[in-house]
Amino acid sequence: MNVLSAVKRMLVGRRLANTQLGETLLPKRIALPVFASDALSSVAYAPDEILITLSLAGMAGFMFSWQVGLAVGVVIAVVVMSYRQTVHAYPSGGGDYEVAKVNLGRHAGLTVASALLVDYVLTVAVSVSAGVINAKAMFPFLEGYEAVTAAVVIALLMIVNLRGVRESGGAFALPTYVFMGSMLSMIGIGLFRIFVLGQDLMSETADLTVVRPDGAEEVAGWALIAILARAFSSGCAALTGVEAISNGVPAFKPPKSRNAARVLAMLGALAITMLLGIITLANLTRVHLIDELTGTHYIDAAGQTIHSAATTVTGQLARVVFMDWFAPGFYVVITATMLILFLAANTAFNGFPALASILAKDAYLPRQLHSRGDRLAFSNGIVALAVSAIVLVLVFNASVTALIQLYVVGVFISFTLGQIGMIRHWTVALRDEDEPAKKSRMKRSRIINIVGASLTGLVLIVVLVSKFTHGAYLALVAMGAMYALMLAISNHYRAVEEEVALTSDSDRALPSRVRSVVLVQRVNLPTAKAIAFARATRPTTLTAVAVAIDDEQVERILDEWEAEDFGIPLKVISSPYREITGPFIKFVSELRTENPRDVVSVYIPEYVVGHWWEQLLHNQTALLIRTRLHFMTGVMVTSVPYQLRSSGARRDRARKATETRVRR
Repeated sequence: MNVLSAVKRMLVGRRLANTQLGETLLPKRIALPVFASDALSSVAYAPDEILITLSLAGMAGFMFSWQVGLAVGVVIAVVVMSYRQTVHAYPSGGGDYEVAKVNLGRHAGLTVASALLVDYVLTVAVSVSAGVINAKAMFPFLEGYEAVTAAVVIALLMIVNLRGVRESGGAFALPTYVFMGSMLSMIGIGLFRIFVLGQDLMSETADLTVVRPDGAEEVAGWALIAILARAFSSGCAALTGVEAISNGVPAFKPPKSRNAARVLAMLGALAITMLLGIITLANLTRVHLIDELTGTHYIDAAGQTIHSAATTVTGQLARVVFMDWFAPGFYVVITATMLILFLAANTAFNGFPALASILAKDAYLPRQLHSRGDRLAFSNGIVALAVSAIVLVLVFNASVTALIQLYVVGVFISFTLGQIGMIRHWTVALRDEDEPAKKSRMKRSRIINIVGASLTGLVLIVVLVSKFTHGAYLALVAMGAMYALMLAISNHYRAVEEEVALTSDSDRALPSRVRSVVLVQRVNLPTAKAIAFARATRPTTLTAVAVAIDDEQVERILDEWEAEDFGIPLKVISSPYREITGPFIKFVSELRTENPRDVVSVYIPEYVVGHWWEQLLHNQTALLIRTRLHFMTGVMVTSVPYQLRSSGARRDRARKATETRVRR
C-alpha cells in the first residue's frame, strides 16, 4: 500500500463490499440526526433572520415576531404532513424529483432537481456560515477569518461523510441530541422562571432602541407589509431539509416508508416546538437585533448610537436564562448550537449525493455520480457538493445575511411542484381503486397535498416577491444554469447512445487488410517486444518507422537495425523541423487513405516506471502521438508496455495490497 492509499484508508476507512450495503442502513435514532439536523438547526438562525428583517420597521416590527413565527410553524406542519404522503407513495427515493418526473413530466422533474441541487449547496454554505458566526461568541479570534474557517469545516464534513452514511450519522447523533435537549431545556427553564417564579428576565438588548436607516423609529402601511413578508420568507428557512428525508428513504432500515414517515413526524414536532419557543422567549425577554448591512442601528439609554450588531438570539437567550442561575448551561447551549449548525450541512451531504446519483442514473448528470465509493457512499457527489459550497462561502465571505437571500427559493419550488405532482398521483390512483377504505385514505391524502401545494405555492410567491431584488434572482439564475446543463448532458448521452447503437444496416464487414506500423525511436528491448507483439497478430503488412530528427541518431538506428535483423523493413521519414509527432501522423494518415477499407494498427513501445517523476522523463512523445491517432478513423493504437526495474517495487506493493484485500 503506497502513502496515498494509506492516508486514504486512515481518513475514509477500509473498503466495504456490495454485500455489506445492508450494514449502512439507518435505524430511526440515527436517521433523525442524519436527515433532520438541517431543519432542526434552522431554529438557531431562522429567529435571527426574522428579527433582523423586522428591525427594518423599527421597534414596531418586533411586535409581529410571534405572528411571523406562528405562520412559519403552520407551514412546517403542512409540509411535514404532505411529505409523509410522499414517502409512502414513492419509497424508492428521489423525493420531489421522482414525483414531478412521473406525474408532471421530464421538464417539471428537471426544474425540481435543479432547484434542490442549488438549495443543497446553499444549505451547506448557510449552515456552516451560521455556525462560524455563533462560534465567534466563544472564539473572538475568528473575527476576519470567517470564510476560511467555514471552508475548513466543510472540508472536514466532507471527509466524515466519505466514511459512509451510518458512520457520519453515528458521529453526529450525540451533538444533535445534545442540541435538542439544551434548546428545549433553555426554553422550558426560561418560561418557568418567567411565569412560575415571576422573575423579570431581560436580554442584553432589551433597553436598546432600534432605529431605521432613515432615522425614523417606526414604519407603517405597505412598507410594513413588505417587511413582514420578507421576514416570513426569511423565517421559512426553517423548512429546508424536510425534503431530504423523502430523497433518502432507501437509506432507512425496513420498513423504510414507515420509519421515514415517523422521522418526519418527529422532525416536525421538534422544529415547531423549538422555533415557537425561541420566538416566544425572545419576545418576553425583549431581544432586539439589527441589520448592519442596511444601516439599522441601536440607541442606548444615554442617547449613544451603536452600529455593531448584538450576539444571536440563541446567545442572548442562553445568557439571560442560564448565566446567573447555572452558568455551564450557557456554554452547553452555545457549543451545541455551534455544532448543530456545522452538522446541519450533513443533511445536504446525504440529500445531494443521493439525488445526484438518481439524476446520473437517468443520464442528466455525469454517470460517475451514480457509482458508490469505497464506503458505499456516493463519494463523487459528496466531493462535488463540498467544493461548490466552499466556493460559495469564499465568494460571500461566509455572510449568513447575504446568503440567506439566495436561500429558500429552490426548496419552495420543489415543495410546490412535488405537491402538485402528488395531487395528480392520487387523482390517477383513485380512478383505478374500488375498495372504499383505500379510496377514503387516498382522498384524505389528496386533500393534504392540495392544502400543501396551495400553501407552499403562496409562500413561493411571497419569497420571490420579497427577496427577488435582494439576491433571490441569483438563485434563479443558478437553477436555470443547472437546468440547461442537465438538459445538455442528457442530450449528449442520448446522441451517443443513438450513434453507437447496433442496427440492421450497421457495417460489420471485416477490413480488407490490416497494416501494422511499429514506431521505432531506439533499437532496444521495448522496440523488440513491440515488434514481436505486432507479428503475433499476423497483420497483412508490418512496417517499422523511424523519424529522422538527427542524422547521427538515424545512422545509429540503421546500423543497429541491420545488426539485429528483425526481418521487417525499417522506413525512415524525414523531419525538416526536427519533430516526431507531425511526420509520423502524416505517414499513418497516408497509409489510411490508400484504401478506406484497410485498418492501420500502430504499436508504440512505452516504459512502465515506478515513480511519478520518472513518468515526466519518459513517454511524452508516445502520449502525444497516441492522443492524435485516436481522432483518426480506421486507426487502432496499441501501447506495448515494458516494465523497467523501478516498476518492480510498485508491482510488489500492488500484489501485497491485493492479497490483503482478498484475505479480508
